Amino acid sequence: MAKPPLEGIRVADFSWVWAGPFCTLQLAHLGADVIRIETKTRPCVTRMLPPWPENNMGLNRSGYFNQYNQGKRSITLNFKVPGAVEVARRLVANSDVVVNNFAAGVMERLGFGYEQCRRLKPDIVMISLSGYGDTGPYSEYVAYGPAQVPLSGLSSLTGYKGWPPMHSGFSYADPNAGIHGAFAVLCALYHRAKTGEGQYLDMSQWECAMDLIPEGLLEYAMNGREPVRDGNRDAWMAPHGIFRCKDLPEKIMELTIDAWVSIACADDAEFARLADAIAHPELATDARFKTPDARKRNEDELEKIITQWTSQRDAHDAARELQSHGVAAAVCASNKDVAEDPHLIARNAFVRLNHPEVGAQQHIGIPWQMSGTPCAVRAPAPCIGQHTDEVLTGVLGYSEAELKKLREAGALE
Repeated sequence: MAKPPLEGIRVADFSWVWAGPFCTLQLAHLGADVIRIETKTRPCVTRMLPPWPENNMGLNRSGYFNQYNQGKRSITLNFKVPGAVEVARRLVANSDVVVNNFAAGVMERLGFGYEQCRRLKPDIVMISLSGYGDTGPYSEYVAYGPAQVPLSGLSSLTGYKGWPPMHSGFSYADPNAGIHGAFAVLCALYHRAKTGEGQYLDMSQWECAMDLIPEGLLEYAMNGREPVRDGNRDAWMAPHGIFRCKDLPEKIMELTIDAWVSIACADDAEFARLADAIAHPELATDARFKTPDARKRNEDELEKIITQWTSQRDAHDAARELQSHGVAAAVCASNKDVAEDPHLIARNAFVRLNHPEVGAQQHIGIPWQMSGTPCAVRAPAPCIGQHTDEVLTGVLGYSEAELKKLREAGALE
């Protein structure tokens, strides 16, 4: 039977919150044995974030944590006890990859900097996904995703004309850095397979976020000007935006919920198909809308005409009708839409594995399918410390007597 690509690779995961765990999630999806090193005295903040099933809080019940830590194992160590440090050292010595997303210098102070880890395992691959990298004047700054969005320049592109910069509504820097980190680790493992050499990867979450907005940086670098914030509109395409549809028929918490459809036309042919779809074929030859430049000059009027059509329709019906005419259109999906989408369900995009505390909850699974080396979510996210005994005896070779001694000393919390 075919094995997943990273079968046999072990990851010592010192990371927490989002960027690092999202990196190791990809590695777990690819078959690596990811072992999270946690502490009950200062648990990962994501273990304390909603949503919780039935609104019943608990360190093992967070939907947030349980989404981003599927397929991993968890051990709990108290680094104030020397024995716990030795356990972590032995884990590094028996691992292929070490991951952390602390600020520069933290791992060194813990005794697990790259040079320290390399003495334990000469061919170790280690990645630090710090906020600003290991060098430079910002290297020791505290980093959070909401701060890095504006720092990257993304907020300067977000918002409507005349408005101040806006937060994008999502901390793109974290998962974006996680994906970049997983890719970098794979490259380093490939290099090690060819040369036998490990290496250290110094990754900046901030710099990864800058990769998301090349058009903004290039506009300034090449033309000396800042891009203009203009809401959902595009600099060249028209129409390009979201258009109001009929409100949802059902209320949520006694509130009427509006619905929208996104529409984009890149050229005259697509606009002609849109005109046919909304039963106004004459718009394709109307002087106001005949060319891309004309449509941009008359965009306000064009959007009013389209909204007259969409506002009389259910968003899903509008999207299907436009798509049937070859127009790029989609509903602005609610969480309910996504969770119940027949296309995603048909592709097995969701998994429901039985978790010890919260049962089988729907989670997003692996967003790729590999024909030669199939991947699967092998287990739900771990309860805190769930695999301590299993890892120490089965992976690190501790005896039951040694395990008891460590626990009595408080090394295993």
